[in-house]
Amino acid sequence: MDVTDILPQIDRLDRELDTLDDALKPLLGSVSDVASKLPLLDKAKLYVLVTYAIESMLFSSLRLNAVDAKNHPVFKELTRVRQYFEKIKNIESPPEVAAPRKPEQTLNKEAAIRFLRSDLADNKEVNTKLTEMIAKERAKAALKAAQQQKQKQQKKGSGSGSGSSKRKAGGGGEEKEESEKESEDVIRLDSQATTTEPPAKKSRKRERKEKKAKKDSK
Repeated sequence: MDVTDILPQIDRLDRELDTLDDALKPLLGSVSDVASKLPLLDKAKLYVLVTYAIESMLFSSLRLNAVDAKNHPVFKELTRVRQYFEKIKNIESPPEVAAPRKPEQTLNKEAAIRFLRSDLADNKEVNTKLTEMIAKERAKAALKAAQQQKQKQQKKGSGSGSGSSKRKAGGGGEEKEESEKESEDVIRLDSQATTTEPPAKKSRKRERKEKKAKKDSK
């Protein structure tokens, strides 16, 4: 490329750098002062954006100096910071609009708060609030674990109760079968008693037959 073609681009880059310098003046002074006036979520955005901007410039500088930037530690750091962009996006999106999260994409609030606290160690007020938030998150996690354990115990108890009721039902069925057998035996004995004549009746019949035979013989 001819030098005359590069000069206009260099002039344009110089103007854009001046504009960028004016835009970055608040951040170049003191990031903590700017962040202290922001809500917690905006504060997280600010620190992530500043970190990403610095590391992107370092990545570009390495490439301009013919260094293999993709194998440099800064590339891994850029990949890590991009994950925070995704986490912030998931927080901002309402539950009905956001796509279903995978387990590995869920936000670890305690880790995010620790990340912010490490960068805000100089600000005692914010650091104290973040410490309180970490304690609350741990208490919530402990309560949730206790509730899950209680639900498991209740399920086990209901399962054993249903098993005992089934055994009772099975025992009742066996008792019913035995009672039915007993009733059948009673009916059978009754039928046998009605079909077989008593001994007294048999002897009287025999006497009448003998008397009739004697009369016929005479």
